[in-house]
Order: sequence, then structure tokens, then C-alpha cells
Amino acid sequence: AGEIEAWGRGIERIFAACREAGTPVPRLRFDSNGLWTEFAFAAEYLQSIQEKTPMKTLPETLPETLPETLLKTPDSILRLLREQPTLTATAVAETLGKSRSAILRAIKKLHEAGRLRHVGPRKGGRWEIME
Repeated sequence: AGEIEAWGRGIERIFAACREAGTPVPRLRFDSNGLWTEFAFAAEYLQSIQEKTPMKTLPETLPETLPETLLKTPDSILRLLREQPTLTATAVAETLGKSRSAILRAIKKLHEAGRLRHVGPRKGGRWEIME
């Protein structure tokens, strides 16, 4: 009774709102986990990040590259483990907002590349970054 007419219009309304706001329309992706709506950063938001962060820490190409790579997962792992070498893979995943399996894959690649190794027991050991 009137409600049914509104069903199925959510995505259409999201796209319209993005166009009205002058932001990029989201990208829709469907996989085995469901339908994903991915929003790009608005230019104004990227500009505000540059204004708040010292420029020596941000590359000049930040607006173009930020959505693609804030930091590559392996580099993020190394940076984090330099600061806290006793973190578990689960804690690294939670800190970086990644799945544990993604972190374990990246750690395996870092180990195979000779950039990272674990010293000591699984519980209570520590990570060593190989420079």
C-alpha cells in the first residue's frame, strides 16, 4: 500500500544524492558475500586531509592515489611491527582493518621475500624486520 512503490529505489537515490553533492557515484560490486557499494573520496575530503597533515608526510599525488593505496598491506604490516614487534597476526589484522587471512598471506609473502621473520614461540615471540 504505497510502501512497495519505494522498494528497490535505494541505489537509485544514493546515485542521485551523489550527483547532487558533486561527488563521484559509488561503484557497485557483487560477489559471494553480497552486494557492495564502494564510495570514492570526495575531492574536498582529500583536500582537508592535505591541510591537516604535514606535506612532507604525504606524496604530491595523494588525491589520485589515496583511494587505490593508502598503504600497501605488506608495508603497513612492516610499519606496525616496527613499532610493536610482539603483536599477533590477529592484532595486526584488527589494527589495519583487514581480515586475518589477508594478513597471514601478506606475512607469508614478506617471510618468503626475506623481509620479515618471527623469533621465539608462537605465543610470546616477536617479529624481526629484515632491512
